[in-house]
Amino acid sequence: MATRILLADDHTIIRQGLRALLEKYPDFEVVGEADDGQKAMELVEKLKPDIVIMDISMPNLNGIDAARKIVNGPVGTKVIALSMHSGRRFVVEMLKAGASAYILKECLFDTLLEAIQTVLKGGIFLGPKVEGVVIQDYIKCISPGYSQKEATLTPREREVLQLLAEGRSTKQIALHLHVSGKTIESNRRTIMEKLRINNVAGLTKYAVREGITPLEP
Repeated sequence: MATRILLADDHTIIRQGLRALLEKYPDFEVVGEADDGQKAMELVEKLKPDIVIMDISMPNLNGIDAARKIVNGPVGTKVIALSMHSGRRFVVEMLKAGASAYILKECLFDTLLEAIQTVLKGGIFLGPKVEGVVIQDYIKCISPGYSQKEATLTPREREVLQLLAEGRSTKQIALHLHVSGKTIESNRRTIMEKLRINNVAGLTKYAVREGITPLEP
């Protein structure tokens, strides 16, 4: 039986290129495409793919938060991150979210094939330029005197933050997340308190820096 693959990237040309390359192999079947994290989640539930090849920087719901929901969902779909970002925050957060592989868009297609095969066997795959980032993070975490002082947002707070950074109004966010406007206002206050940021411009810069939103600062 062919491996069922879903492609999630907000650039159409990337999805088309990946589809064309993958469909040359009879062992792979591209069952769908999504241009944001929310659509990727919906298609995973509908199509039940074996693997999602997922970008990080996407609108509405970024790849990190989408991966977390997909991996923790009932389908059992594995996530392979395919990103242009090699920075520590992107790599580490995606792996923490449950991604089984992280490779860069500059890699050869053979690297993606190797990642798919490794993930199908239950393994973890890191691209050549990503391994060093993970090792450095591990060394940092075990170093004497290290402590995690960064504020931790809940998955819902991260969703609200992304939508705020993308310019959505309180009403729009409430409708999108199917909650009340008062709930979103409460979320925003909590986010600002946790991050010690008191304006939307500051929140937007933080969201971009942390890979929560693809918008440029």
